Amino acid sequence: MDISYKEKTPSGDSVIMVFREGKTLAARGENEIRFPDTEDAGSAGLKDTVYLFTVDDTDYFLLNNGPAELKGFEYQSMRELRKRKTENTTALFAAFTAYHLSVWYDANRFCGHCGSVLTRDTVERALVCPDCGNRVYPRINPAVIIGIRNGDRILITRYRTGYAHNALVAGFAEIGETLEDTVRREVMEEVGLKVKNITYYKSQPWGMAQDLLVGFFCELDGDETIRMDEGELKYAEWVTREELELQPGDISLTNEMMKVFKYNRG
Repeated sequence: MDISYKEKTPSGDSVIMVFREGKTLAARGENEIRFPDTEDAGSAGLKDTVYLFTVDDTDYFLLNNGPAELKGFEYQSMRELRKRKTENTTALFAAFTAYHLSVWYDANRFCGHCGSVLTRDTVERALVCPDCGNRVYPRINPAVIIGIRNGDRILITRYRTGYAHNALVAGFAEIGETLEDTVRREVMEEVGLKVKNITYYKSQPWGMAQDLLVGFFCELDGDETIRMDEGELKYAEWVTREELELQPGDISLTNEMMKVFKYNRG
């Protein structure tokens, strides 16, 4: 994926991303994820579009004020797309990234400093105020995913609301924190534990929520008694590799980290 901004217009094989109320237009009744191209979108796909990015040799564009209906397609939520039984994770992450940018464009129509209408910059991915010069860049929320090891066990959680499957301790970085500080604070806040030997694993963009997820493994430091934040979690337990139940999907950094532990890969 080439995310760098360029001035482009759609061509015959360009993908046209259309969003309404948090849902995107995707092919109806298919496991494989497919979005409209310029032929599907017709004349609508050639007007009021914004270049998003390129995947391999295919350009993706955001269509503002897209059609309410399009033959063979329907509006589907990001979570519905995530549940598709598809091996095409590239299309899924393209949708997440397009959604990330669509939310940003929609939420930043006016200058937060003087109230004037923002315009799109022609050189970089930014919105510019023509009156006061204020520049607005896409919002990215850094968040940590934390695999807490305790010998041959790992700490698994489930959220009080929202995602219903196993997860790891996670949370957003605060202003003035290092990511390692975020790990220590979130672990203490959510499960009342101290940790040590914090080691970076990898990162993952997560456009569903405009996040950048950063994965860390660490070791329990001292008392293993869990003091769970019941306002945020409904479950938090130490489990062995054999007891560890993975998430049903296979795309999240959280699930990958659980697999790394379960199969003793790290």
